[in-house]
Amino acid sequence: MIRPDVAKWEQTTDDLRRLATESAHVRTRERFLALYTIALGQSNATLWAQQIQRCDECVMAWVHKYNERGPDAMTYRRTGGSAPFLRPKSSSRSSKPFGKVSRTFTASPVEDGR
Repeated sequence: MIRPDVAKWEQTTDDLRRLATESAHVRTRERFLALYTIALGQSNATLWAQQIQRCDECVMAWVHKYNERGPDAMTYRRTGGSAPFLRPKSSSRSSKPFGKVSRTFTASPVEDGR
């Protein structure tokens, strides 16, 4: 069974837990949480992958990458594709385009057309 080699990188399972809660990006936190859970022996890569709905090869790759290159290899880095499309801000548009819109409806009397 594959396990993270925390001693090789002079870390402890507590370090993995701290990184799983304090890392800036959600994908980085996900990776460190997987390493933490596997290092404690609470789960293996295949079971953990099922729990988080990832392929088991992906989680095993995280463990291999950590063992080969250390904790810096777990940091999420955007790797290609075009940049997200962002509209320039315009003074004529609201800064909250999808904000809650308050509308008031009043009932008008119905006229009898007789």
